[in-house]
Amino acid sequence: MGSMEARTTSENGSAPKGNENQQQPEDGSQDRVLAGNPPENDASGKRKAGVLPLEVGTRVMCRWRDGKFHPVKVIERRKIPCGVPSDYEYYVHYTEYNRRLDEWVKLEQLDLDSVETDVDEKVEDKATSLKMTRHQKRKIDETHVEGHEELDAASLREHEEFTKVKNIATIELGRYEIETWYFSPFPPEYNDCSKLFFCEFCLNFMKRKEQLQRHMRKCDLKHPPGDEIYRNGTLSMFEVDGKKNKVYGQNLCYLAKLFLDHKTLYYDVDLFLFYVLCECDDRGCHMVGYFSKEKHSEESYNLACILTLPPYQRKGYGKFLIAFSYELSKKEGKVGTPERPLSDLGLVSYRGYWTRVLLDILKKHKGNISIKELSDMTAIKAEDILTTLQGLDLIQYRKGQHVICADPKVLDRHLKAAGRGGLEVDVSKLIWTPYKEQG
Repeated sequence: MGSMEARTTSENGSAPKGNENQQQPEDGSQDRVLAGNPPENDASGKRKAGVLPLEVGTRVMCRWRDGKFHPVKVIERRKIPCGVPSDYEYYVHYTEYNRRLDEWVKLEQLDLDSVETDVDEKVEDKATSLKMTRHQKRKIDETHVEGHEELDAASLREHEEFTKVKNIATIELGRYEIETWYFSPFPPEYNDCSKLFFCEFCLNFMKRKEQLQRHMRKCDLKHPPGDEIYRNGTLSMFEVDGKKNKVYGQNLCYLAKLFLDHKTLYYDVDLFLFYVLCECDDRGCHMVGYFSKEKHSEESYNLACILTLPPYQRKGYGKFLIAFSYELSKKEGKVGTPERPLSDLGLVSYRGYWTRVLLDILKKHKGNISIKELSDMTAIKAEDILTTLQGLDLIQYRKGQHVICADPKVLDRHLKAAGRGGLEVDVSKLIWTPYKEQG
């Protein structure tokens, strides 16, 4: 499983408008001629607006929810029910941004004057690459395989083809309706559902609101089906054993995949423990996010997947989950590291956590300190400490060994850049026995 914290800027779970690593559309974007108003003389390289429906692979400008036009590529098309035979809607990928923004759009959102003629993609890519610097091309290549570094080219194409269209557009979970980000391989009988209704306690999902209402009248769960191992105020953490609660674990994976592009969906959840973070009130314990962890990891992985649900993002919960995973490692008496590959957002979150933890220690510590000592104090793997400090230019290699250079002003500058640390884990409220020590 990969790891990535899903992000959004909306409290109601609406689709995101990018993330820290993606710039927003420029305010100065130019409006273009709308569909149905093509100029009399198209320039070369344009397709006549009358040639409809648009073919899969067509590149065109599309009006997004910000009211501005952005370049898209048509990924799929389908006929509109009850429409005339020529009426189609199109599933498009905004080429400037992450796949999570892909969506179905109506013809009137497309600027037919901007439609490009069919171009062989290999020729197009070659022509484009000649205009890019090596750095730009490397950034494009990294984007193409984001989160899929373990896949070869053929497997990556197969993955993108299989998951190119979101099958579930929205879900209802508790008091939130949330727009999804990615494809999730729900059972075939759910293929015709654009919206699913989840029980927020047992995570069973249904096709209709009435089914959910009937289910809620008889569902006796008010929290995840596991042991409560942490309670601090209204915040609670439950440990769910995938072997003891197989259906819950599988449903959680289906749900998480809607917001994680490269997560591998494990149907055999017996090997994993799920740590589900909840906000609690008089109605019950409501899932905020979770991370999963292998019961036995040969590679010292202390986290497999991590997700904060969109309505609860930007509140420090993702950082809390990362910190919690390291507190469990300390209780186990071993160092830990997240499972690779990390997604773009996952890497940003972890680098921020590692930076804050390490620099806080370096600021307070008097005298020399080794990477081994830092690892023992934090449960962070030595390799992660080394790469973090090297990335901050705080480490040098002298006389056969690494030397940490901790100038107070430099540390303060890096700490400020790393941002706030999020919610803290009160270790005194953690009541937990490592899995290997459980009966």
